Amino acid sequence: MATALIFAGGTGTRMNSKSKPKQFLELYGKPIIIHTLEYFERHQEVQDIAVVCLSSWIEELKESIKKFNLKKVRWIVEGGKSGQESIYNGLQAIYNDCEKAEDKIVLIHDGVRPLISEQLITDNIEAVRKFGSAITVGRVKETVVSVDSRSTINEIADRAVARIAKAPQSFYLKDIYKVHKNAIRDGIKEMTDSATLMKYYGSSLHIVECGTENIKITTPTDYYIFRAIYEARENSQIFGFEVKQ
Repeated sequence: MATALIFAGGTGTRMNSKSKPKQFLELYGKPIIIHTLEYFERHQEVQDIAVVCLSSWIEELKESIKKFNLKKVRWIVEGGKSGQESIYNGLQAIYNDCEKAEDKIVLIHDGVRPLISEQLITDNIEAVRKFGSAITVGRVKETVVSVDSRSTINEIADRAVARIAKAPQSFYLKDIYKVHKNAIRDGIKEMTDSATLMKYYGSSLHIVECGTENIKITTPTDYYIFRAIYEARENSQIFGFEVKQ
């Protein structure tokens, strides 16, 4: 069985939302974080869920979990000073309450990435079982360049092989917990994401491809895209046509 670790520790400064963090903004009366959690709640192979949350919003999260009848949320953990530290806090809570870390699969996912699917979760779990890791990626639609401090292009990536790292990013608990402990030992505190940290310590990473709709809601534009895709998915169920994932 698998555990979902949902990171919901951001403050949402790019959303222009002064009253609440982006993960608590609502669509049709439901917070974004709940939209996200419901996919893991419904998946048969996800046994339980840990959520890392801003300390000042933990009570709000608890109320929403109760309101929307989510039964699999087992841990609600206070976030740290960085994304890396927050994920470690969640992993530690799971690890301390786990009898067989070598068998436990953990899917690390952004709370503000609600446009996932049951199939994507399944693909992540199966890839970890087969390859030991699963990094969700999306294909690149435009040219990606690397620039220096003088705004000069250093390198142009080959679009045929370039991918954008997204989420979930999934591993065996024993492996991802070990590299976080190593990072603490080595004074590494600001790795971009779990894939970067695992690669830094020499892990071979396997990809799982997802559709373009798997966006992270960071800006107001992202929110409106989320709403449009959500409505398209709802209409597909009502009117019987398929929305490609």
